[in-house]
Amino acid sequence: MIDVEDLIALVRNYNPRTNKDLIRRAYDYGRRMHEGQKRRSGEDYFTHPAAVAAILTEQRLDDATIVTALLHDTIEDTKSTYSEIAEKFGAEIAELVDGVTKLTNLQLSSTENKQSENFRKLFMAMSKDLRVILVKLADRLHNMRTIKSLPPEKQARKARETMDVFAPLAGRMGMQWMREELEDLSFKVLNPEARSSIIRRYVLLQNETGDVIHKITADIRSELEREGIEADVFGRAKKPYSIWRKMQEKRLAFSRLSDIYGFRVIAQSEADCYRILGVIHRRWRAVPGRFKDYISQPKSNGYRSIHTTVSGRDGKRVEVQIRTRQMHEVAESGVAAHWSYRDGKRAENPFAVDPARWIASLTERFDTGDDNDDFLENVKLEMYSDQVFCFTPKGDVVQLPKGATPLDFAYSIHTRIGNSTVGAKVDGIRVPLWTRLKNGQSVEIITATGQRPQATWIDIVVTGRAKSAIRRSLREEDRERFIKLGQELARVAFEHIDRKVTDKALRTAAKTLGLPDEKEVLARLGSAELSASEVIEALYPELATRQAVEEVDARRAVLGLTADQSFRRANCCQPVPGERIVGITYRGQGVVVHAIDCPALAEFEDQPARWVDLHWHSGRHAPVYTVSLNLTIANDAGVLGRICTLIGLQKANISDLTFVDRKPDFYRLIVEVDLRDAEHLHMVLTALEAESDVAQVERYRDLSRKP
Repeated sequence: MIDVEDLIALVRNYNPRTNKDLIRRAYDYGRRMHEGQKRRSGEDYFTHPAAVAAILTEQRLDDATIVTALLHDTIEDTKSTYSEIAEKFGAEIAELVDGVTKLTNLQLSSTENKQSENFRKLFMAMSKDLRVILVKLADRLHNMRTIKSLPPEKQARKARETMDVFAPLAGRMGMQWMREELEDLSFKVLNPEARSSIIRRYVLLQNETGDVIHKITADIRSELEREGIEADVFGRAKKPYSIWRKMQEKRLAFSRLSDIYGFRVIAQSEADCYRILGVIHRRWRAVPGRFKDYISQPKSNGYRSIHTTVSGRDGKRVEVQIRTRQMHEVAESGVAAHWSYRDGKRAENPFAVDPARWIASLTERFDTGDDNDDFLENVKLEMYSDQVFCFTPKGDVVQLPKGATPLDFAYSIHTRIGNSTVGAKVDGIRVPLWTRLKNGQSVEIITATGQRPQATWIDIVVTGRAKSAIRRSLREEDRERFIKLGQELARVAFEHIDRKVTDKALRTAAKTLGLPDEKEVLARLGSAELSASEVIEALYPELATRQAVEEVDARRAVLGLTADQSFRRANCCQPVPGERIVGITYRGQGVVVHAIDCPALAEFEDQPARWVDLHWHSGRHAPVYTVSLNLTIANDAGVLGRICTLIGLQKANISDLTFVDRKPDFYRLIVEVDLRDAEHLHMVLTALEAESDVAQVERYRDLSRKP
């Protein structure tokens, strides 16, 4: 356990004017309160608060935060009280300790609806004083470093919670080092075999190529010295989880993954950052599409740096980050840099973000009164997003998450503009509304009076703000239509179980489901946010099974058509029940149903009158929906027979099979399989992926096939 004098020495390294007596009193008080308590490892419990305080000294934080770390478990785990801490250490520290206690009591890995409410509480606590979450993050980091003493099931739960909540939150706050360590510690628990494999392969690569990091660092230093530029150069291999994630995202083997090294150049000035960029690009070839200038367009948490990826020695891709010393301090501490001390004074870093403004920008869109699911979705989108910066026609900067579309851009300006959007121009060229925006593009939104959001927009936008606004508008505009449709769906569902749908029954269902009234039940039924089986189960649990097994007539599987309209599935995308769909009308041919992400829909962008908002019936569907699968299998005796048997075991029928490519070592074939729904498709794909003789399997979509 770290001694109190050693802890004070760590604080004095950056804050010579620290209140040594305050830290000593807090240390002695915390140790006395926790006396006799042990951790799972058998160590004295107070080793944990002391270690958390030491972690926070790495961020050069103020005395109040260090003392809070020493006391953060006293209210929860000892006889200490809020009033006693306030009396001994002051109201500020008592408030911080109380805030950490409340965060500790949140069960962030519980069920979705409960989790969303806990996220609300988390962000409310953060909004009062961000230092509360800094202590909680350090607390979680030390717990993850010492997690081996916990039972395996608790290790897994804590690791998943860390991966889902605390690691992305640390990243969102700009504390990238902490995010990487939390992710890697969680990865070690959740997938130890994969992590060990990555480490073994990296060691093998080092043995084959030598110390690449030292060589490239020396190369960069040599180039900078030749140009007379003073700068510090550091290199490192990326964390195992970071490498694993890239392998999964890019579907590459380790041997084909190139940018596993990262280098950082710390410059004397902002002007030198751009000079260094020029030197690196002259010496090595830049990789297109891998350049980001966060100096001219900083992130909302204050992060500033230039990122570029170049082909270095032996064609190896390496990422280089270029920043000044002050930028580096913010990059290491993120929003926490606001409290950093140097030489006994609060560090005057021009790049440190005001925490109050940062938390306000993060939470302002969560106060709209949307339901818990919307809130949880919004928070997670915000925490996991990278960013792009685009411009309005007047030159104003709009900050959006990676993957954002012109619709997201429109809603970020104002909900009224988003709701009335009919088109967009990017860099002066008309583009579809689902176009993914890139850094530096100029976006012009075209609006029209009377235009209203369409249901398909939900799947186009990526920001929580846009999704909430669209859902809210759709609910308001279509509420009456949805209520009428919901009445019909409820009537049919109740008839199936020999019951009559009454206002009283619906009011009871509303109460059980946590909805305000019977009209809300009907509206959600009609908008497919609630299924008829859920309503039946809420009222008659014993009859839910009977309701669930009712099979949908394939001729009436799609809802949203008029009485005289027929439908057929598009051959290009082959949508199945459970997937988001949209219809395109053809004169004399009825409605062709497409998956919402079908590229073939692009040709109908300028024909909105032909689009029909559709969704699948909520019941159980028959296995009559043909889907094409693209399989690559080993060319060996009995393999094809085993594959066919495997598909049959999933209760799926093979309706056709075509060999596309025959090689001495493998076959590639297209298999037509009749399925019930998206879940059935997932079962078949999972079973095939697990088969050792299947090299690759994916859903096959052929745009050359006519709808």
